[in-house]
Amino acid sequence: MKKINWDALGITASLACAIHCALLPLFFTSLPIFGVNVIENTYFEIIMVALAFFVGTYSLYHGFKKHHHSLLPLAVFSVGFAFLILKLFFVRYENWLLVPGVSGIVFAHMINYKSCRVHNHAHKEDCNH
Repeated sequence: MKKINWDALGITASLACAIHCALLPLFFTSLPIFGVNVIENTYFEIIMVALAFFVGTYSLYHGFKKHHHSLLPLAVFSVGFAFLILKLFFVRYENWLLVPGVSGIVFAHMINYKSCRVHNHAHKEDCNH
């Protein structure tokens, strides 16, 4: 059975969100002519943010609980995710909030990934394996 690299999936989801928000308007400005609106689609935005949250939370919690026991990736992820949430409400500043949001989430996954590899099961008394 092949294992899923949740950090890689989280980075991919975050980058997909960034590409959607930053580059999609450049390529798909003609889609409204055909009745398709993916550029300012609130539901799509919410789905992307929710995907980043669920993948990130699972990945970082797993790394914290099973491997490195460091709160740093969770803290960096929380700050990045807060920027993504703010982006949904302050659309006027969307691009200014997107960059630190996605950067924080990607950086948190990178810290988590590296910490998991370096510590390779740094066991504490709360480990269950």
